Amino acid sequence: MPTRQASPAVPVAGRLALRLPRDPWPLAAGAVALVVATPILVVVSSLVTPSLDIWSHLWQTQLLELIWNTLTLSVGVGGGVVLLGTGLAWLVTMYRFPGRAVFEWLLILPLAVPAYVIGFVYRGLFDYTGPVQSGLRRVLGPGIWFPDIASFGGVVLVMTLVFYPYVYLLARTAFLEQSETTLEAARALGARRTAVFWRVALPLARPSIVAGLSLTVMEALADFGTVAIYGYNTFTVAIYRVWFGLFNRQAATELASLLLVFTGAIYAIERSWRGRARFYQTERKARPPAPTMLTGWRAWAASGAAGAVVGGAFLLPVGQLLVWSVTALGEADFDDRYPEFVLNTLTVGGTTAIVAVGAAVVIAYGLRLSRSRVVAACGRVASMGYALPGSVIAVGVLVPLAFLDRVYNALARVVWGADGGLLFTGSIAGLVFAYLARFLALSVHTVEASLVKVTPSMDMAGRSLGLSPGGVLRRIHLPLIRGGLCTGAILVFLDVIKEMPATLLLRPFGYETLAVRIWQFTSESFWEAAALPALTIVAAGMLPVLILARSSVRSQQGAGGDSGMKG
Repeated sequence: MPTRQASPAVPVAGRLALRLPRDPWPLAAGAVALVVATPILVVVSSLVTPSLDIWSHLWQTQLLELIWNTLTLSVGVGGGVVLLGTGLAWLVTMYRFPGRAVFEWLLILPLAVPAYVIGFVYRGLFDYTGPVQSGLRRVLGPGIWFPDIASFGGVVLVMTLVFYPYVYLLARTAFLEQSETTLEAARALGARRTAVFWRVALPLARPSIVAGLSLTVMEALADFGTVAIYGYNTFTVAIYRVWFGLFNRQAATELASLLLVFTGAIYAIERSWRGRARFYQTERKARPPAPTMLTGWRAWAASGAAGAVVGGAFLLPVGQLLVWSVTALGEADFDDRYPEFVLNTLTVGGTTAIVAVGAAVVIAYGLRLSRSRVVAACGRVASMGYALPGSVIAVGVLVPLAFLDRVYNALARVVWGADGGLLFTGSIAGLVFAYLARFLALSVHTVEASLVKVTPSMDMAGRSLGLSPGGVLRRIHLPLIRGGLCTGAILVFLDVIKEMPATLLLRPFGYETLAVRIWQFTSESFWEAAALPALTIVAAGMLPVLILARSSVRSQQGAGGDSGMKG
């Protein structure tokens, strides 16, 4: 009778090693993406098990007001940026007037000013006790009427002036990519210039305009400083008040989940609007439209309109910040801790930039080496944080940090017989983790865009020479994508130093950054004291905006050649 020979025993570690993938990079990419996406998943999980008593209390008190304010703010700011951004893009693309070449990049500069900065400048200038109304009362009498800046209209005005460049940049690029032949054909069929705009140019540019609109609405939903300064109650303000006023973190999580629903709805609407219609440019090399020369009062009206926007959105706020800063520096009670605030800001910004670029390299390289849909889905979820308000991310970060503190204290009681305190909650590490979850998408998209330019043949050549995947990354990819790594680090750094709600909710006790200092001063209406830290943030934000303006001009030169620039 034949006997069955037993197969040689394989150690458990050996069996696990056989099951693990030979290339660990996709696994590492998925793991990093899941860790970064933890705050998002925490907030989403609160929707599965809602607290009925909290929702009942919110419904009876402020929920309807929050929903209405959020909807009206989205509609008001969205409509304002579409009108202003699209109109300015059409003006500088299709018409030639005095100063046009300068206004093309000047109109981008408001991106360097955080919304809460221009918000407190306008509040300080145009409030009842501000210099504008005070001067008008001295000249025209005490009964002069002036619109209240601390109102819904004031918030919409400020956010429109700050966020219109999102639509302006994308719409202008879309108009430049349209063919002059297409527009000439429409005019040859008897359409007037206004009809060409509404029936031809605008539909072709609609996907870009909708993309800019969605970015704007998400920024409006994420804003905390501006709406708080103007006393306009939205979800971000409610989350802050519930957290610090009532110390109810569960209610803050519930509010954050509803704000997450709003953000997801905006994203879904944007994708739906893009998908309803298709407009294509059929020419392979389109000739950009030639601008029409404006003369007389029309030319100066165009220059005046563009100048008024630049003046109101950038020159006036920055000029007033300079005046206030000089006044504050001349006072004897100037805060000597200002260098400390700058150092704290640079520390969290630089640390987050380094960590974000490192995580982006792992995720982007893992996606390059893997075709797994699971890894790709993890990467997309980790990148969702950029579309979410900082207050939502902060609420989602607190839960895992509190869990880690409980585990650490349990181990500390076993080892040392005493609690270890709060090691993670309210720490620099927790703050950096929140920034990473919020802004990882910036570095991931930048690194991915750089890696795409490296041909797969270079990977194969490196592997044929005996390099491991890590060696290929270290010896080939990283030197080639060095510029993309620096760009991603700069973008993350600048967004971190401007971030306000996440910093206010998660910073260590007594740890103050420039954004925190601005909030402390503006909440007490100390506009002059807040000017210097605000001006510092604006100066830092100028760097990427100037780079963006330069690349925008270069792209126009490359696309349109001499004809585009002459127009």
